[in-house]
Formats: sequence, C-alpha cells, structure tokens
Amino acid sequence: MSLERNAGTPLTTDWFDRVQINRPAAERRAASLLARRSVKKEHQAAWLVNAIRCMDLTTLAGDDTEDRVARLCAKARRPLADSIAEGLGLTEMPKTGAVCVYPTMVGAAKRALSNSGIPVASVATGFPAGLMPLDLRLAEIRYAVDQGADEIDIVITRAHVFQGEWNALYDEIAAMREACGEAHMKAILATGDLVTLTNVYHASMVAMQAGADFIKTSTGKEGVNATIPVSLTMVRALRDYGERTGVKIGFKPAGGMKTGKDAISWQVLMKEEMGQDWLQPDLFRFGASSMLADIERQLEHYLTGRYAASHRHAIA
Repeated sequence: MSLERNAGTPLTTDWFDRVQINRPAAERRAASLLARRSVKKEHQAAWLVNAIRCMDLTTLAGDDTEDRVARLCAKARRPLADSIAEGLGLTEMPKTGAVCVYPTMVGAAKRALSNSGIPVASVATGFPAGLMPLDLRLAEIRYAVDQGADEIDIVITRAHVFQGEWNALYDEIAAMREACGEAHMKAILATGDLVTLTNVYHASMVAMQAGADFIKTSTGKEGVNATIPVSLTMVRALRDYGERTGVKIGFKPAGGMKTGKDAISWQVLMKEEMGQDWLQPDLFRFGASSMLADIERQLEHYLTGRYAASHRHAIA
C-alpha cells in the first residue's frame, strides 16, 4: 500500500455515541444502489478485472499446507487463463491485491510471492473468535510480522461493543496497531455478531480512532458475514472519519461473497458512496476465495458466449 498510515486520534466518543442507525433506511438505500446501476458487456468485464486487483485471495482452512498456499500464490500471480487475458486485450496479467493466510503460512506465502509485488496478509489475534489473553494476541501479531507479513487482519473483542466499553476496545486495538509496526492493520469487526447497525457504526469509529488502516466486515466464520446494509454503515463511518481527520481509511468486505455479481455489487457501493479512489486496492479489498473462479467463468462467457466447465480453470 502506498497511502499514508492512519495515525489515529484520541478516543472521542462524541463523534459517535449519539449516532443511531435506522436499519430499514439502510436496507432501502442498499437496495436502491444495486437497482439503479446495471453494468453490462465490456463495462461488466472491466469491473470484474478490477475486482481481481482488489481481491485478498484467501485460504484459512484447518488443513492448509505449504503446498496449498503455494498453489494459491500461483493463482494470485496469474489469476486468469492466458487466453482470457489476451482476449480482453490486457497489456499485462492482473494480480490480486494480496494473499491472506494464517500466521504459520506467512513464510510459505512470502517465498511463493517473491518478486511479485503482491503483499502477504495474515490473520492474527486469535482469529476468528479473538478470545485469547491480549498478550498472546499481541505475540501472534509480532510472530506474523517477523515472518514477513505486510498486512495484519486483527479481530476485536465483541463483548466490549455489547457493553459499550469503548476505552477497553480502543486500548486493545491501539495496542494491536503498535504491535503491527510497519504492517498495515485491518480491523475485523465480525459484524454478524454485533447485532445492530448502530453497534457496527460505533465499533467502526473506535477502530479508526485507534489507528486501523482498514475496517473489515467479517472473519467469514460468523453465521452472517458481509452484507450491503452493514457495508453501507461502515462506509458511512469511514467517510465521517475522513471528513473529520482528512485521513482515507480502507474498507474490506469478507465472507459469503462468491460470484462476479457480488464483486460488482460491492464496487457499485464504493463508487456511489466514496468515489473512484475507493476502487483501488490501496483503499478497497474483497476477502474472497471461491469468487475468483466465478469471475474467470464470467469473463470467458463474455469472450466466447459459453460458460466453461469448472474443471477448465485452475484451482485457487
């Protein structure tokens, strides 16, 4: 990432403590965003290629191995078949925004991505629940950074949000930010656990004040992961933070997004709410694994008029 880091601010609860989010209004706005903009043909293809550039290609499975990570990294380097890239007239093969793995797989990912310019992101802090003593969560961040992680995706203690313990939440995230050192920090709010959109807005604002460079919806392990109304709430929070501080904060939806249609929907949200800058990987990422396969199928359909069998595309 090339943007200046978010230095954070002192905890300032009057930026958010009176804010209440109306869920029906957020849902209506989300529905209208998707209904108003229809992207077809070459424009759809361009948006799908851009989605690849903004993708954190992810494997967070209990049976991950170094070989699986190496295969994922190979796909990150060359996410499209050569015939598709040539058919689209791309002057160079697009690369994914990052590869995201567990801390123990960071070293393997760094080796596989050497000289590619693709960052390695690592989840940490007791992912996905985050229910570990803080000193152990900080140690996990430092381990991932020592292994070479360029970005760290941390998880918050949800109980602090439920109980309105904003000082505790702020101090926890600020300590994590310090442990990240030069690595950019994405704060996962686990929005499916936070119950209300008001909680989502408040937690977003505290995370940014504590120094998060990105705010991220989900771990992908909750019952409900990224949704457009939740994403709209978080995007409005980072816009409000930017208006107060002049700092641009990134956004990462993750979990449950599987199709090219999903990729376009979230890009429409970012363009309508935040503008063109937030369609670049410095400020926008998808947390995804299976989405890439559908994007490749959609692009081949655009070129040939036929959907390829899934076995024709390399496994991510």
